[in-house]
Amino acid sequence: MIGLLIVLIVVAVVLLLASLRTVQQYERGLVFRFGRLRSKLRSPGLTFVIPFGVDHIIKVNMRIVAMSVPTQECITRDNVTLTVEAVVYFRVIDPVKAIVNVENYTFAVTEVAQTSLRSVIGRSDLDHLLSDQERVNAELRAVIDEPTEKPWGVKIERVELKDLALPESMKRSMSKQAEAERERRARVITAEGEFQASRMLAQAGRVLAADPSGLQLRLLQTVVEVAAEKNSTLVMPIPVELLRFFDRIVPGADPADTADSTSTADPADADAGSARSGAESALRLSSDRAEL
Repeated sequence: MIGLLIVLIVVAVVLLLASLRTVQQYERGLVFRFGRLRSKLRSPGLTFVIPFGVDHIIKVNMRIVAMSVPTQECITRDNVTLTVEAVVYFRVIDPVKAIVNVENYTFAVTEVAQTSLRSVIGRSDLDHLLSDQERVNAELRAVIDEPTEKPWGVKIERVELKDLALPESMKRSMSKQAEAERERRARVITAEGEFQASRMLAQAGRVLAADPSGLQLRLLQTVVEVAAEKNSTLVMPIPVELLRFFDRIVPGADPADTADSTSTADPADADAGSARSGAESALRLSSDRAEL
């Protein structure tokens, strides 16, 4: 009797251990009894099944899965060949459909992602792919999610274009285009700066023309700036107004005669005399600096 009792206890323990299954927090369990799906899903924790082939439990991962789409050779709408690599984020929202309606939902999602990627890239231009990847990603997600969510119980959370490999010839063409664009902008900025500088110079010229004393002060300031460069010789023209001032203060000269001579003199002779006076003054200034 004791031996039989020990045998019964061992058999009970074996049956108990064989009937216990553990379902993780991120999983859901589907039980098939003699091949027929039980309607009740097994929640996380310990669950009991009938062993020895009566019940078969399948655990479904409910977490988000990141799956890399194999590299695809795609042709854009403007006939540019690209090598595209993407990544798909999906999760199971209906374990029954994911197990019953499709044999291997991971493999199925991979194949749908590849075909959808080629289809979306073929409808897009190269500039659109490079400048607006967010909209391309949203379009890819919608295209892949349509055949997977309702029939297979798989929700596509996100699709990202991970890499776009361009041909070498296209890379060189894009580099030349970018360089030409930068050069054009530099020329436009230079032209705008010259235009603004010319406007300011024209305004300054009008201000100085309205006040001759301001013009003389600007001339003296220029002389000071030039003299600061350690030049050995400085040639400075004598203003015509200064010569006329000396002509008026010459002793013994009749003002009327001075006026008549000024009015009757040839303008060319007056300019020539002014030039000679300016040259003589420059020579005297140079000789004085040489003596110093």
